[in-house]
Amino acid sequence: MRLVTLVLLGVMALEHVYFLYLQMFRWTHPRTVKAFKTTYDVANSSKKLASNQGLYNGFLAAGLFWAILAPPPLQRPLAIFFAACVLIAGVFGGLTVSQRITMIQALPAALCLVSIFVFGI
Repeated sequence: MRLVTLVLLGVMALEHVYFLYLQMFRWTHPRTVKAFKTTYDVANSSKKLASNQGLYNGFLAAGLFWAILAPPPLQRPLAIFFAACVLIAGVFGGLTVSQRITMIQALPAALCLVSIFVFGI
């Protein structure tokens, strides 16, 4: 059943790679502007900030992939740490930016943490 945990870690890692892509390379694209429910003016003026945020999402993705690939003694603490980081970021984003972030980011992280403690890793 630890496969469930690994799949959830993988899904979160891929989500954060996608966030990196959108924020660093597609921030002013019409579909990204629409997805983030912003305007072109805001997207253009916040392009550097979004790129920086995308880089941080890349670090989260790297940590989640590290947790998947790490040797057994490191796997559990890495998975807990990076899933908790994603959960905290998702809750904060949900409270300060949009409730959608809670569903997209915090919920998978919470499920992953439950999976770690129920099924192990």
